Amino acid sequence: MAMTLEGAVTDRRGWLTENCSITKAIDVVGARATVLVLREAFYGTTRFDEFVDRTDLSPSVAAARLKQLVELGALEKQPYREPGSRPRDEYVLTPMGRDLFPVVLALMQWADKHLQPDGGPVRIVERCSGKPVSVAPHTDSGEPLDLEALAVVPNETWVRP
Repeated sequence: MAMTLEGAVTDRRGWLTENCSITKAIDVVGARATVLVLREAFYGTTRFDEFVDRTDLSPSVAAARLKQLVELGALEKQPYREPGSRPRDEYVLTPMGRDLFPVVLALMQWADKHLQPDGGPVRIVERCSGKPVSVAPHTDSGEPLDLEALAVVPNETWVRP
């Protein structure tokens, strides 16, 4: 089963892929290296050498992904200087970057369920209770929803008369 298409979106021949929000998101975070850099940022990594070490990316690939995420506004550079060393920048998540957490968590959750026979090597839990955290469609009031309960409807600001 799938979601139901309603209204003007039932005829998908008129959809322009350059307007698709999923396409735009994949253009930003669709690269493996980008997701690995985000994973590390969520784990608290801030320094360039740590990103390289913890992701097994080459320095040039890590630098390119960090630059992309800074230009996007998902990370910001903050200067620091250790005693006796030259000034450097560390990379800190912005509110936009933190908003990507459910995306990365959903990918992890999916892989834990379908690609890791015994679940993944780590779990994300609420710190105070130890209860597992998950991502799933739900209403604003918290009611869980199955795919079949959802509908795709036009965003009225995009509909042309």
